[in-house]
Amino acid sequence: MNSFLTEPWPWYVAGPLIGLTVPALLLLGNKSFGISSSMRHICAACVPAKIPFFTYDWKKEIWNLVFVLGILIGGVIAVTLLANPNEIMVAPALKAELANYGINNYSALVPVDVVSWDALFTTRGLIMLVVGGFFVGFGTRYAGGCTSGHAIMGLSSLQWPSLVATCCFMLGGILTANFILPFILSL
Repeated sequence: MNSFLTEPWPWYVAGPLIGLTVPALLLLGNKSFGISSSMRHICAACVPAKIPFFTYDWKKEIWNLVFVLGILIGGVIAVTLLANPNEIMVAPALKAELANYGINNYSALVPVDVVSWDALFTTRGLIMLVVGGFFVGFGTRYAGGCTSGHAIMGLSSLQWPSLVATCCFMLGGILTANFILPFILSL
């Protein structure tokens, strides 16, 4: 049972489970799958100002906040109880390329040379964590949703804007990984 929880699930199990989330949410209350909208619900609940964007009945969307809380709790359980004690597995070619950029230290989850408190106070870390985080947040708001919302919910309900957004997400990821990331890592 332990390996069932600690090992990655095959695509033919995980994919259909994720895919079945869409009809389940639609059947259980005409709900849309997505994570980024929860930030709007949190702001609407916590910000007492009469900002029009946050003036709506956020209590109708409490299920979304519970869903996101479940993701957070699941992540904590995974990291604390189901953590992989082995070094993160990185393909040898990628490991060699990253070593050229000075990335040699990996924790169980991430390269520590890029994602850590010490790295945050470097030019490379500031760009990747702070500026990158801003762009992700801005892009999510500008696109009207996150990758999971558009690619899983939007595409399965045949929404044209979600197809455009998902294509842009993929193109942006390809360009960033091949052109922008090597430049930032060389700083």
